[in-house]
Amino acid sequence: MKVLTLHFRVTGRVQHVWFRGWTMETARALGLTGWVRNMPDGSVAGQAQARDESEEGRAVLECFRLELRHGPPSARVDLVEAGYIDLPERFEGFTARF
Repeated sequence: MKVLTLHFRVTGRVQHVWFRGWTMETARALGLTGWVRNMPDGSVAGQAQARDESEEGRAVLECFRLELRHGPPSARVDLVEAGYIDLPERFEGFTARF
């Protein structure tokens, strides 16, 4: 079974400003699972999944995508690139990857 997954990459001042921690807190508060990590180019990337693929699940993913435009107060988001992909696995929890 394929799982609808939001893949995202955020650029700007998003490292060393608690962006990963904020992303995990925001995703968990919305009931999402997935992961987030700092990338070598200074961006932050990750993937998020809703509990189900209903309209409500898609709406929660869209809410998360919109929240990524803001980030924590000390961040400056220049660009959010995000799109949907199908993955063969369902994530457990929302974690930071290194």
